[in-house]
Amino acid sequence: MASPAARTVLDRPATPTDGVLPGSGARVLVVTGSVGAGHDGAAHELAARLTAAGAQVEVRDLLDALRPPLARALRSGYAGGVGRAPVLVELLYRRLEHRGLLWAIERRICHAAETTVRDWVGAIDPDVVVTTYPLAAQTLGELRAAGDITVPVLTYLTDPAVHVSWLHPAVDAHLTVTAATAAQGRRDYDLGFTVAGPLVPTRFGQPMDLAELVALRAEVGVRTDRPVALLVAGSLGLGDVAGAALDVAATGFTPVVLCGRNAALRDRLDRLPGVVALGWRTDVHRLMQVADVLVHNAGGLTCTEALVAGLPTVTYKPIPGHGRANAAVLHDSGLGPWATDPVDLRAALLEQLGRDRTPPAMPDPTDTVLSWVPAARKLARPAARAAALAVAA
Repeated sequence: MASPAARTVLDRPATPTDGVLPGSGARVLVVTGSVGAGHDGAAHELAARLTAAGAQVEVRDLLDALRPPLARALRSGYAGGVGRAPVLVELLYRRLEHRGLLWAIERRICHAAETTVRDWVGAIDPDVVVTTYPLAAQTLGELRAAGDITVPVLTYLTDPAVHVSWLHPAVDAHLTVTAATAAQGRRDYDLGFTVAGPLVPTRFGQPMDLAELVALRAEVGVRTDRPVALLVAGSLGLGDVAGAALDVAATGFTPVVLCGRNAALRDRLDRLPGVVALGWRTDVHRLMQVADVLVHNAGGLTCTEALVAGLPTVTYKPIPGHGRANAAVLHDSGLGPWATDPVDLRAALLEQLGRDRTPPAMPDPTDTVLSWVPAARKLARPAARAAALAVAA
């Protein structure tokens, strides 16, 4: 169970200060990218928190600013590459760091979205713009550099590992979930980073009572005499999930696998002995309370959810590109070991099984975002609204 101090930070509601919500009058544009579920999840959680704090929030998807064929290619290209050519995906991820031909192609894609994004900014007239998607960071950064966006632009990194695609010199601040990501970013890119905290619903930090835990274990169908490992592979079920599940089962843990939207994966896992395969679930926060450890292969939003839940994590068979990069940062920082073979996996699972499950106290990104609203705009918005109400009266 979380300590009182940690629960206060994680579950803190947006409360008025002197009768005024801290975000009253502020307008915020949040730009996401509907590639997987992580970028969208962080964007919508930020929007919900800012709205609760009194801000007016609009969420836009960068892929809506691109021609449909290009948007479809971005959504399906990575998933297809991981499944069919993982070595090539790893190579492309690393080559982007050299800012050569691949970097030029990425910049052209981002440039194609500029006109629509500029229109969004003009129509919404935000006080601050935040993005949770790396390509949107490039588009917004270019518009900020050109003077087309005159208010602060912030990038919120949803990955544990910093990659060049997340970074633009004209962006006002790069926000991270943890200090480990900020440290890696400073070391590898010589830039400043702000530790802003997690963007997952506070329900992940709320423990369940014993009766509810017992009922959920029975519903899922896990044995009571074996520890449970919750396996996640993103919303698309990418990577060698079946191989990971069998290796986990061989360690003496019951693998409960979240197959996301991958129905074919669930059908395949249903035929494996000792494996519990689940489809798309809306109660992952409850399943994390049932689990003794999380086994993942990508290190994105689910790892942040586990951090808030106090659930220990292990990386195993990470997918190429950002999956392997995230695994390295998590391992090096002590946030979660990267098991490289079945023997290493068993040792890592047993080690994590005994870890303290008290969620750490972490900041709320809402505070960081609202701190970037220019002071003059903070004062102007409520004054303008009051004047309009007076005229209407």
